[in-house]
Amino acid sequence: MSGIPPVLDPVSCRLRQETLRNYLSEKGLDGAIFFNRHYVYCLSGYWHEQPLTPTAILIETDGDSLIFTHQENPNAPAADEVVHYSPNHLFTLKPNLSGCIAEVLNPRISGLSKIGTDEQTPAAMLSGVESIDITEDYQYLRRRKYSDEVAALEFTIQCAERAYAAALQLIEPNIEEVELMAAMQEEATFAAGELLSGWGQDFQCGVPGGFAMRSKKAKAGELYILDVGVGVRGYRSDLCRTFAVDGSPTSAQQNAHAKIVEVMKAGEAYLKPNKSCREMYDFVHGSLDGWEGCAFIHHAGHGIGLDAHEVPRINPAWDDTFSTGDVIAFEPGLYREDLYGGIRLENNYLITDSGFRQLSHFPLDLTVTET
Repeated sequence: MSGIPPVLDPVSCRLRQETLRNYLSEKGLDGAIFFNRHYVYCLSGYWHEQPLTPTAILIETDGDSLIFTHQENPNAPAADEVVHYSPNHLFTLKPNLSGCIAEVLNPRISGLSKIGTDEQTPAAMLSGVESIDITEDYQYLRRRKYSDEVAALEFTIQCAERAYAAALQLIEPNIEEVELMAAMQEEATFAAGELLSGWGQDFQCGVPGGFAMRSKKAKAGELYILDVGVGVRGYRSDLCRTFAVDGSPTSAQQNAHAKIVEVMKAGEAYLKPNKSCREMYDFVHGSLDGWEGCAFIHHAGHGIGLDAHEVPRINPAWDDTFSTGDVIAFEPGLYREDLYGGIRLENNYLITDSGFRQLSHFPLDLTVTET
């Protein structure tokens, strides 16, 4: 891979804007403001590299798209106007950076009465306008990924797979969790060719998940669940693999692993348009929970894109259905005390008109030695 992230297509960005505008018109909203830099990129093609400072986008229902940034001459191919603000004095950051944007944003919304916002928009900074949270609705609006977004997600998956390849060179008894996590993050960053926009999430050994701890080392006999989300310019993969620390899984671990692979392959039959996500969860839960005394303790997957978890959700708490254009993380698992951590496997898929296309290809094996 080149180490150069693919760029979004300005025409597709404009189409995503129009989808949002149609929604805003139906809801009687005059526009939408997002401070989430991932959403800014999705809608305009402008990637705000500096995570210390905010950016925002205003999509007017019957007007223009405006980017708010401190960057000089930004590359914003699908924005009609760029509005600048000053975040610092002699390079010392001001204490209220959202307020800095608000100073230049409020005059531009003075003629609007009601707008949609996302969870990262500091509505208290907006004056003279009623704010309506549309965070969940916006997930549904953008669930269908355009081809440029699929390419962006495939790139992040490749970065994650590079991180797994690096992990396999290091996993052995007594390796520190932080050492392994740092090596994986380094490899993913080199693969991306720039600072990652997201990184996480499970790097503890011998347990189902958790953040890496410097004081904790891997032990022979344990299983290492690595659940890695790599973000590049806002788009984020979610890929999980499980490895035997000493390269010699027990028969119990091998049997549980084989069962998960069996259920994963059978479960892929649900990955097609109009299939019920709840039915898929029920199949996975019914196949795994209680199998030889094991437990299945979490969802069976979720959509991915600009947030760590998106619609649709393979979870009985929701009643979603798959749709063409969804990008899915499917993650069955088994947990039991003698598995010493448990096993979770996760692949990423694109839902197509006829079924699915698998986007991730790193081997599922417990003892992979070559990639």
